Amino acid sequence: MPYRHCGRWGLRLPAISLGAWETFGGYCDETVTRECLFRAFDLGITHFDLANNYGTPLGNAEIVVGRVVKEMPRDELIISTKAGFRMWPGPYGDRLSKKYLIASLDQSLRRLGLDYVDIYYAHRPDPETPLAETMAAFDLIVRQGKALYVGVSNFSGAQLEEAASMVAAMGLSPITVHQSAYNLLGRRCEWDLFDHTQRVGCGVVAFLPLAQGVLTDKYLGGGIPADSRAALRWGERHRKSALSAETLDRVRRLREIAQARGQSLPQIAI
Repeated sequence: MPYRHCGRWGLRLPAISLGAWETFGGYCDETVTRECLFRAFDLGITHFDLANNYGTPLGNAEIVVGRVVKEMPRDELIISTKAGFRMWPGPYGDRLSKKYLIASLDQSLRRLGLDYVDIYYAHRPDPETPLAETMAAFDLIVRQGKALYVGVSNFSGAQLEEAASMVAAMGLSPITVHQSAYNLLGRRCEWDLFDHTQRVGCGVVAFLPLAQGVLTDKYLGGGIPADSRAALRWGERHRKSALSAETLDRVRRLREIAQARGQSLPQIAI
C-alpha cells in the first residue's frame, strides 16, 4: 500500500482509506465490521474515517468501530472523526461553535474508547459561527491532546483559503487535510478545490470514490437490487437523479473502457 503525505505536512495516509458512512454501525453487523476492519488493516489500510453522526442510531459507527480498534495496535492507525451536523436537541448540538465542537469530540472519544483521534474535521461550513471561533476551538483541542491534526470537509476552495489564512494569521493549528466528494461522475474538485489545496499546502481525502456504488456493475442489470443502498436509503428523487438513463449510459461506457484495459469498473474509478 502506498502512503502519501498530506500536503506539506508530516502526516502520511494510505492511498485507500476505509470510511464508515452508511456502513458500520448500520448495515453491517459487528462480525462483518470486524472482518472488514482487520482485512483492511492487513492490506495496509491504516486510516479509518468516521463522524459523530455515522450509524443508526447516531454515533453507533464510532461505538462499533471502537470495539474493534481496541484489538488493534493504536500507534499504527489513523482514526478520524467529524462534527458539524445535528447530534442532540437544543442550540448546542449542531454546527461549529466552540461549545459544540468540544462537547461533540468528548462524546466521540467516549464512544470510540480512545484518548485522542488523529484527525478532527469540521464536517461542513457554518454560516452562523464566526470562523475565528471555530478555528480557535480546533486549536484548543489540539493543544489539549484530544486531536493531532485539523481537517475540514465540504468547504469550497475559497472557504478553505479563508480558513487557512486565518489560522496562519492567528498562529493556530494548521489545516492539514480537506475531505471532499470526488469521483469520475462528480469532478467539481478539479476546478473548485485542487488549486486551493495546493496553495494552502493541505492534503485531500476523497469520499464517494465509487459514487455510492453507482460506479460498479450493481445498477447495470436493469433494476435496483433489493439490498442495495439505493433501495434501502435513497429517496425517489435521489434515485432518479443518481440512476438516470444518462448516468447509467456513462457508467456502461466506463465499464467498456475498464474491460478493454483488463480491469474492473471499481478499479478504474479508484
